[in-house]
Formats: sequence, structure tokens, C-alpha cells
Amino acid sequence: MTTAGLLASKSRKAAQTEDRINYNDQYSFSDIPDPEHVNYKRVTANDLEKEREPPRRVKMLVRDFIEDSLYNPNYGYFSKQATIFTAVEPIDFPSIRNMSAFEAEVANRYAEYGVDQDGPGKQIWHTPTELLKPWYGRALAQCLVSEYLLKYFPYEDFVIYEIGAGNGTLALNMLDYIQEQYPDVYERTRYNIIEISENLSKLQRQKLESTHPCVSIHNKSIFRWDTREPAPCYFVAMEVIDNFAHDLIRYDLRTLEPYQGLVTIDANGDFSTYYTKITDPLISSFLELRRYLSHPPPVHRLLKLSPTFRTFYTNLPFAPNLSPPEFVPTRLLTLLRTLRRHFPRHRLLLSDFSSLPDTIPGVNAPVVQTRYQNTTVPCTTLLVKQGYFDIFFPTHFENLRDMYEHILAQPLPSTPEPSEDRNDNPRLTPLGMTASALAAGNSFFSSYHPKNRRPPVDGIASSSGLPVGERKSAVYSHAEFMKTYADLGRTRLRSGENPLLDTYENVKFLF
Repeated sequence: MTTAGLLASKSRKAAQTEDRINYNDQYSFSDIPDPEHVNYKRVTANDLEKEREPPRRVKMLVRDFIEDSLYNPNYGYFSKQATIFTAVEPIDFPSIRNMSAFEAEVANRYAEYGVDQDGPGKQIWHTPTELLKPWYGRALAQCLVSEYLLKYFPYEDFVIYEIGAGNGTLALNMLDYIQEQYPDVYERTRYNIIEISENLSKLQRQKLESTHPCVSIHNKSIFRWDTREPAPCYFVAMEVIDNFAHDLIRYDLRTLEPYQGLVTIDANGDFSTYYTKITDPLISSFLELRRYLSHPPPVHRLLKLSPTFRTFYTNLPFAPNLSPPEFVPTRLLTLLRTLRRHFPRHRLLLSDFSSLPDTIPGVNAPVVQTRYQNTTVPCTTLLVKQGYFDIFFPTHFENLRDMYEHILAQPLPSTPEPSEDRNDNPRLTPLGMTASALAAGNSFFSSYHPKNRRPPVDGIASSSGLPVGERKSAVYSHAEFMKTYADLGRTRLRSGENPLLDTYENVKFLF
């Protein structure tokens, strides 16, 4: 048996109340949870931050189980296990014959990390930033500088926020490029990193602060960010949201009522799941937003249309009474709300996986994997020992775009009164033009509003002088984005193939 099999949860215990209709336990639930679980303490990932070992005799939402597994400061995957692949020297692309030789070069560099011994191996993973440096970072910098020069220079500073900055390589490549190619812009640059990992924050300081004094590193979670940035800024999230926790929901096929999934951990450390009616506000608000945006749930059309067909279907022998498991991006919704509240004049540059192989069963399900003796071992269940497995999800980018644009269009929630220790005070800017009739908003000259533009943000007129808002975000493939902003000649192989275009075909950009 593999290490993944040994660390994975044992088979779930049989429910005490027998389900007399449904014998397909993968897609069923008991109306009465195991009484042993009822007495377990309900916890969140925040409650477990001070625990030195994974907890026992507790229950939690699936998103809290994922966050605890990945981010717990004492035993989480990213805190103790994960190592980012880092090439000391950039790959010399023009000297490489073809893509096969490029892949062999990458494999050789992986081998330099050594051979795993018994037990879980080094949890090494790579990003486009490290694999394609410095050209990947320079392409992103060119994208942001182009927008900044068009809209804000020289009236506003060039303010960048990056979350999940890893070893700091992307920030270094971007700032090196701006300093080299756009020295006037570099003089006005402020680069902020929001990093949850204390160890990575230290690496970032070592790499960046002496070279680029414009860098500020904030060792905290983006979900605990509480400072308003009133200036126009750019928010960068590269390969970050795939590790954002998701919740698990299923629909009762008799009534189409959604149920939330919870994970229980017994006294032996074994896992099981059960489902209850939705009481979590974040799950409820996500489902409400999905209904508003007309994003359909993963239930067959005939079941949604006909109560008679649902009754007939669920009474068939061996028919499931629950829809397949669906993982919904509730933490991503939290991020979008954070951006709207604390970065009201931001522009988002985000990239991540749009599809993944070897996922566990379910809709929008994650890959759960570890490394054992230099081999990646995928699992078939989410219920695995905390801290030893990477858990990462694909993103439906078109749905993300719809959610993002809808949330940005909402009025800002009420905020506390400005105080000396908060950065909430109004700022004077040449682009505010509060004395101008343009501050009256988009409808001053005409009721027409282009569909590809947002409403003006909180009374701020656009820097172009037109009473219209920012251009709405669009979705791009990895290759489309790089063809627009990258220096492709730097990464072209002797065969004419280009790793900057030909790798990461399952990655998309939102910008």
C-alpha cells in the first residue's frame, strides 16, 4: 500500500440508522448523524491555529478542514512540508534543442534536490515564475506598467499588492524590469507583499528589501487585512487561488434543497463526512450570488424541471438521493469582497489552473496528492492526514469574472470612522476632480453606459477625463496573455517551440 493509502482516512463507519431506500452510500446521507459525532466540538481553522498536532473528536466545515490541512502554522502543508522549486540560474532557452530537451532539463534540476528516503518525500512544486524566470515576471510587469502609464502616470504612484509571493522571485523579476526599462515609473513604485507564511516572509525580505527598498512585506493573511488603500493600485495573485479552501455541498434530489458537508475526526484520528441543512452565512451568500448570476447547480435539467420525475427517479432501486459532491469556492468569494472593501480602486491580475487531471470524484473537485520516493501520488479522497498532502482546485474563470464584476458593482459596505491608526482618510488627488462637473458621475452628459465599462468607483472620475468607469475584466488563455506582453524571442527554443506559450495550457488569466 502507498503512503497515500496509509495516511488517507479509513473507510467511514456505517450509520446506525439504516437507509431503507438508498444503498448507494457514495451519494446518500442519513437524516440522523452518528450520535458520537453530535457531541464533538464544532471548530474552525482559526480555532486550531495554536494546536501543535491535528485535533481529535472535533467536526468542522470542509473549508475549515482544508485550511487547517494546508495553512496550520504548526503542521500545515505549506508551513512544514512544501518546497518551491527554485532554479539558481535561469534556463538558457535559446540553447535548448526542443521541448523534449526542455523537459529533460527541468527533470535534471528537480533531481538536484536529492532522492527521497522512506516516508513522504520532499513536497516540491514549481510555478511558471520559477520555471520561466525572468521572462514570465517581466511579461507581467509590462502588462501593469502599460496600464499605469496610460491611466495614472505621473499623477499617482505605481502601487502593487501581491499575495502568495512564494520565494519573492516574481516581485524581484518585475521590479528589476521596471527599474531597468522604466526608471521614472520605478521612482514612483510601491510594492506590497501580503504573505501568510512566516518562513516565506523571511525569504522575501532577504531577497528583496536590500535590492528594492520600495518593497513592504506584511506577514498576515489576506483574509485578515483591515487597512483601506485609497489610491489606485494593482492587485496580483499568481497561482494562489487554487489553494483557497472550498466548501462541499450536495442537493437532496427529492427536494433540491442544498446541504453543507462537514468533516468529523474521531478519537482515533479517522475521518468521516455528514451533511446538514445550510446554516453557514458564507455558503448561503455564495449560493444566493450563483442564483442571481444564473450559474446553474450541477443537477440534471430534468430533475430541476419536474418534481414528478424527481420522485420517480429517487425511488428507483440503488438510485442516489444526493447529487454528486460539488466543491464551491467560498474563500474566493471572501477574497473578492476583501478587494471591494479595502482596495476600492484596484485592478486585478490573476492567473491559475482552469482544469486539472487526476482530481478526486465530484464537481469542481480538487487534486489531492503527495510525493513518495520522488513520485507524485494522487489520492481519491479529500480525507487525508493534515499537512502531508497538497490540495488544489481548478477555477471556472468565466464564472469568476461574473462574480468579480458583480461584487465590484456593489456599493461599499459601511466602514468605521477614520482614525489616526487607519489609512481610511480621504486623499487629495489631481484625478479626483471633485470641483468638476465630471464628479457628478456617468449620467452627467448621457444616460448611455458602455457594457464593457464599470460604473465610476465611489464618485471618482476616470483619469481620462471621461465620466465612465474602468474597463471590465476579461479572461485570456496563458498563450494569449503572453503573446500580448512577453518578449517571446527570449524563450524560443532552437526548434522554434516556445515554453512560454506551449506550457501551462490549462492556465488562464483574468485581467
